[in-house]
Amino acid sequence: MRLLDRTGEISDAWAFVEGEEPAPDGPCILPFDRLEEALTLATARPGGIGLHLPNDADPRSLRPHLAALSMISVEFPSFADGRGFSIAKSLRLIGYEGRLRARGPVIADQFGYLLECGFDEVWLPTSVAHRQPVESWLAQLDKVSLTYQRGGGGDGPTRASILEQRWSARGAEARL
Repeated sequence: MRLLDRTGEISDAWAFVEGEEPAPDGPCILPFDRLEEALTLATARPGGIGLHLPNDADPRSLRPHLAALSMISVEFPSFADGRGFSIAKSLRLIGYEGRLRARGPVIADQFGYLLECGFDEVWLPTSVAHRQPVESWLAQLDKVSLTYQRGGGGDGPTRASILEQRWSARGAEARL
């Protein structure tokens, strides 16, 4: 297992709970079908509580509960299944401000796009972590320099999108 963010490898303070395992003390991520339990625990957990979404979940169903969740983990069953990108973008658009984790066998080439869609970190299974060193993940950050979303790439809401840059250039040409 390896956990990465835009700075490199980081330690994981979150316990991932599978199936009906009891929730341990401290910060933990519960399965989506245990949402009610997660919400109950969230009020009593100083370390926070998280929820793991399958890639076919509707993120809008979490809208009334977003403030209670410190972490949302999104399943990527394979690197070829891109539904998790849409879930992340939707969660950010509806106001989720907590940590957002991609979990599964994504590949280094997708790292910049994962961050672009709103993920804060990526949890990799051992099989992927051994094949792709941290350096190959971090090298991807410089490869996405223009984006279609305003503020993409972690530069905040002031970074212009490709479309806005094109409009700006056309306006400058018109003034010449």
